[in-house]
Amino acid sequence: MADNAVATAVSSSSGSTDPVLLVSDDQGVRTLTLNRAGAFNAFNTELKAQFLPALRAAAADDSVRAVVITGAGRAFCSGQDLKEHLSLSAAGDPSVATTVPDFYNPMIETVIGMRKPVIAAVNGVAAGAGAALAFACDLRIAAESATFTMAFAGVGLTADSGASFTLPRLIGLGRATALMFSGERVGSAEAMRIGLVTGVAPDDELSTTTATTARALAAGATGSYGWIKASLHVGVTGALGATLAFEEEAQRACFASADHREGMQAFIDKRAPQFQGR
Repeated sequence: MADNAVATAVSSSSGSTDPVLLVSDDQGVRTLTLNRAGAFNAFNTELKAQFLPALRAAAADDSVRAVVITGAGRAFCSGQDLKEHLSLSAAGDPSVATTVPDFYNPMIETVIGMRKPVIAAVNGVAAGAGAALAFACDLRIAAESATFTMAFAGVGLTADSGASFTLPRLIGLGRATALMFSGERVGSAEAMRIGLVTGVAPDDELSTTTATTARALAAGATGSYGWIKASLHVGVTGALGATLAFEEEAQRACFASADHREGMQAFIDKRAPQFQGR
């Protein structure tokens, strides 16, 4: 991000000097960087405990008008930390059975329900729940070296983190089933071809490309984006009547917004609108 970005690190409690999550703000964009590069940014107990509150804080903060999720090093996120998972399973830890309702489900609900744009900057490996996190985001910009793998069946698991909901809607049921069964690794070019991502950038340009997109969204009509996002999710799951009713509700809210008035005045004045996200 730009030099004037404000960055903070969420401290680690594991004895490591490296924070597991980095948070930075720049021009209305909040970037959350998973920072367990040595573990391919897999979700362990510590990262889970910090990432979900950070997501919720971004959703609740009106000064944050777009969110970017990315990873450090060579991975976006490889999903569940299987080494920790195996250790906890062997010890009979009850958190093994509750991690889906306690973390993965709320994570996806927060991303999808957030009334502002969320962009996944997929810088490398995205596997299992990590890939599902990217699928839940509104836009996915992938580095050329990025790969996507639905790794659940390969370790004797079924889909979680909303992948059963998001993946068929992105690429269709048949192709989603094949990827779930096979665990095939999908490169960025193929991901773009089948609609799994919305953009691909050279590895060394991913950060710049994502920042440009995020800043443009952050300068836009945030309330409008929130209603559009909600309307689309109603539309893909609901009947026509329910969708039309929701669109009417959403449009009434937008009619009353300051951003709508600014957009109309700017059109009349033949100038660029200055949206405030209200």
